[in-house]
Amino acid sequence: MFFREFSGKKWWQKEDEKNSGKKNDMAKKLLLKNIDKPGIQSLEGYRANQGYETLKKALQMKPEEIVTEVQKSGLRGRGGAGFPTGMKWSFIAKPPGVPRYLVVNADESEPGTFKDRYLMEHIPHILLEGMIISSYALGANTSYIYIRGEMMVAFHILQKQLTKHMMQVC
Repeated sequence: MFFREFSGKKWWQKEDEKNSGKKNDMAKKLLLKNIDKPGIQSLEGYRANQGYETLKKALQMKPEEIVTEVQKSGLRGRGGAGFPTGMKWSFIAKPPGVPRYLVVNADESEPGTFKDRYLMEHIPHILLEGMIISSYALGANTSYIYIRGEMMVAFHILQKQLTKHMMQVC
């Protein structure tokens, strides 16, 4: 791994970490930590690597507790603006009896990025698990994934995993 060093401090270290050797949280692999695991694309492979464990925990919490956890986590959107996800979630009105929808924007329109396509093609269940948790936290009863026509491989992988396994997940 290549990295720059400035006056004894790595680019990924906070000032107070420069002598501790600890990596900044921003340098941790989260979404891709299991990318090299055999069979991770399948439900069985995903579950063998703690897949859907977070969903189990989330379903034992109240939706507002999940929103608070997301706020505390500092999670940000993966698009260009990097807007705080928990803050965005807290803005959603939740009057009873009103339908809510979750829309996953997998358009990947930022030039030179392949993050959405890569996740959908290689670890589709991480997207599906995130959608279920998000829908529960936000009170959405219908979810959509927007995928561009150029991403047919990702579309077919997601479609296969959804039709084959979604009743087994919940």
